[in-house]
Amino acid sequence: MTGLVDRYLAAMVKHDPSGLPLAKGVRYTENTAEIQVGEGLWVGASEAPTTFKIYAVDPASSQVAFYGVMKEWDKPLIIAMRLKVIGGKITEIEHVLARNMRPGRMQNLVTARPGLLADVNDNERTPRQVMIDAADSYFEAIEHGKGSIAPFADDCERHENGGQTTHNKTPVPWPVDLGSPKANQDMAVIGTLSCTAQIDSQVLSFITRLWPRRLTVVDEQKGLVFSFPMFQHRGGVRSIKIQGVPGVDVIPMGGGTSNLQAGEIFKIRSGKIHEIEAMGTSLPYGTKSPWD
Repeated sequence: MTGLVDRYLAAMVKHDPSGLPLAKGVRYTENTAEIQVGEGLWVGASEAPTTFKIYAVDPASSQVAFYGVMKEWDKPLIIAMRLKVIGGKITEIEHVLARNMRPGRMQNLVTARPGLLADVNDNERTPRQVMIDAADSYFEAIEHGKGSIAPFADDCERHENGGQTTHNKTPVPWPVDLGSPKANQDMAVIGTLSCTAQIDSQVLSFITRLWPRRLTVVDEQKGLVFSFPMFQHRGGVRSIKIQGVPGVDVIPMGGGTSNLQAGEIFKIRSGKIHEIEAMGTSLPYGTKSPWD
């Protein structure tokens, strides 16, 4: 399955899908739009992923997922990808692409964190359904603004589009500009919190709903759950009253309505979430997932 991913990515860079085992009627989406194989990223792909590559293989669902950094027209992007393979043929292809990468984020996208690549020791293996429930509880925690709903490990660290957004030793710029120096400084402080404390602060309360969540690929050997959630932002939250963070009282929210199609990986050992690697692309509010 990982070899097939590599073949697929190499074929994209060559702009030639003819050598791939594509099933008749294969479905292909890119950032939720259903298009033909050979279009989308196939047009401008200029370099396959090199050093930042994460695979998740799920024989039980006949699927493989991939998260990596490649180039389109010689510019870097993050790709979260899913292939479904039945009888040796690719029947489904899903791309989520994060373009317009900021140079300051790229230092975390040179090589993947070791925890996302390593197999889980036998004594830390978690049953498949418990893994799924743990990842799903992350979305529940965000929707309810209560970090204790999710089984975060003390060392849980989240990265988003290359930016580290929890457990920073010192404040660092948030991946998204909030429009004012004070708001950006406050968000940098928020980025030093743990996964649990950050959700408890209510800073994510601008997210109206996380649906569908699509916890589609479960790699039991590596302890990975790969999901393609849709973040829905109704746009009604204009400011957030922050709780439990000294010196940070209110974060203004200037964004409008939008959806965000994401690709997220959860590393789970002994039932706890240790690493989260997330990416996403902004889409119009109300955008539906074609795979829901």
